[in-house]
Amino acid sequence: MIELILGGARSGKSTLALQRAANSGKAVLFIATATASDDEMRERIARHRAERPVEWRTIEAPLRVAAALREAPRDAFVIVDCLTLWLANVLFPAHGGANVCADDAVFKREREALLSAVREAACEGALVSNEVGLGIVPDNAVARRFRDEQGSLNQQLAVLCERVTLVAAGIPLVLKQPE
Repeated sequence: MIELILGGARSGKSTLALQRAANSGKAVLFIATATASDDEMRERIARHRAERPVEWRTIEAPLRVAAALREAPRDAFVIVDCLTLWLANVLFPAHGGANVCADDAVFKREREALLSAVREAACEGALVSNEVGLGIVPDNAVARRFRDEQGSLNQQLAVLCERVTLVAAGIPLVLKQPE
């Protein structure tokens, strides 16, 4: 079963995903999407690595999440943390800067590859993603595009995932689950 875990920043999404993995009794594959673009982010990544058990395997995949999911062992529990950073990596290529969006064809191809990989996943796992559309309407087109694309991606993933959980203030609320 693949679960989509949604929530705001610092809501407890990743903590829930880590708990699900630890309780699964399976080998864990952690697919990390963050990039160490500055000192604060390097520290954040180091802190997150230290929180994970050393026997968990980590793949750094800021862009290649679909490929990493396809290559995941069938008997593993896979965490993708997080799809919001993945989306930013795909939409805003590193060399173009935050104000330049990727070519639409490239973005659509990457999104479809991710959705296809989730649809075909043979492993158990948790996908972590931010629910970014609950705040104010952004004041610029780039930020509005990001918000809109994140909302659309979350909706598409929610259709594909067997369980969808929203986390607020560390409290999980199951929105969808198998009957």
